[in-house]
Amino acid sequence: MTDTETNYPATVKAAVLSEALPYIRRFHGKTVVIKYGGNAMTEEHLQRSFAHDVVLLKLVGINPVVVHGGGPQINAALKRIGKEGTFIQGMRVTDAETMEVVEWVLGGQVQQDIVMMINAAGGKAVGLTGKDGCLIQARKKLMDDPEKPGETIDLGFVGDITLIESAVVRALQDDQFIPVISSIGYNETDGQAYNINADVVAGKMAEVLGAEKLVMLTNTPGVLDKNGELLRRLSATSIDTLCADGTISGGMLPKISSALDAARNGVNSVHVVDGRVPHCLLLEILTDQGVGTMITAR
Repeated sequence: MTDTETNYPATVKAAVLSEALPYIRRFHGKTVVIKYGGNAMTEEHLQRSFAHDVVLLKLVGINPVVVHGGGPQINAALKRIGKEGTFIQGMRVTDAETMEVVEWVLGGQVQQDIVMMINAAGGKAVGLTGKDGCLIQARKKLMDDPEKPGETIDLGFVGDITLIESAVVRALQDDQFIPVISSIGYNETDGQAYNINADVVAGKMAEVLGAEKLVMLTNTPGVLDKNGELLRRLSATSIDTLCADGTISGGMLPKISSALDAARNGVNSVHVVDGRVPHCLLLEILTDQGVGTMITAR
């Protein structure tokens, strides 16, 4: 917590708590899936802010589920072994060597850092990959080649989700744990691990858990138009237009696609928020003034 945050008058702090009360009541017992990434994941003061937010949500009776990626950490690890990351339509091309790096970075280093951070803030976090409890089953992803109709692009060991076994997550929630999930799936037939975009995992996890909210942390104020202005609300129709004219592109494509799928499949509200803002989760979930872009099915 910064000096600025601790020096607010007591009356201001009381007003903030009072404003949060109806949201706590509304979301008590509900699940919120949080895609954790970007600057919020790499800057120390934002890491602490995130951990405190997650623990507070749990303490007031909301069930946070954290799904994380680790793009910068994977890139750094690849660089150390002389490899460069390659992306196609926001998806990392993943050969066998890259898949090994993805597994030990996401399932080891990054996940354990998040678990320890949440635990240090007073929570009880448990780390999972798709292999734990058969959580995320997947098959090889075949991406359509936009330049060659009828042909596909081979991304290597990149997966499409075939099944999420939600029982393991629900069991942890019932025991007051906070699940922290790495975006790694596996094939039940041959045991092959697959790299899955974390936005995709977060969206599908929100769907199968019947989440009240899906909150995706990113490195921008939300979804921006061509002039760099924040778009506070997007529908399926407007998203199609923004994709067609190139406003939504690159790494934002799987994020927005997953957000829209979640909205269409029963998640009550989906938000793309600025992870660079301290306590952005509390601002979005427990205050009148939300931050970022809300995505709706209609």
